Amino acid sequence: MLPLSEADQQTLLRLAREALTAYFERAELPAVPNPPASLTQPCGAFVTLRKGNSLRGCIGVVEADQALYLTVQQCAVWAAIHDRRFSPVTKAELPKLHLEISILSPPADIDPEKIEVGRHGLVIERDMHRGLLLPQVAAQWNWDRERFLEETCRKAGLPPDAWRHGANIQAFTAQVFEENE
Repeated sequence: MLPLSEADQQTLLRLAREALTAYFERAELPAVPNPPASLTQPCGAFVTLRKGNSLRGCIGVVEADQALYLTVQQCAVWAAIHDRRFSPVTKAELPKLHLEISILSPPADIDPEKIEVGRHGLVIERDMHRGLLLPQVAAQWNWDRERFLEETCRKAGLPPDAWRHGANIQAFTAQVFEENE
């Protein structure tokens, strides 16, 4: 994960917004002629949509196989229409949505005692179950390390103590940025 410049961040936010607009207008995604090299590298990303203080969708990929800007465009649309926790976003809601983008470092195995709340995001896996929580989630809810691990297990559909009983724990960091209010 490269630290993205302010210009790159603004470009990704614009492209995510344009992808949503194009989806609702049934148009093709706008072309991106000569994107900066930093946006053409494959990289994991999540797009979070909020309406007021309410989460409206959040979808991403941990490890991407396409250019970062394409991943962000795709995740923006998926967050609007495929997050199973919510009904699909409507065209009328689009102007009221606030976008946040998280660019992820590759996940790596980590010992639970080395997890830093607010710095690390978590991926917990066991058998066919997998859950992920972004670094900002634990900080927003004021969770300690143990609660963060338990909530990530719950998100995976596992018992809250699965992290103590053989679940694989990986951590990643994220560069998080959002639209101006």
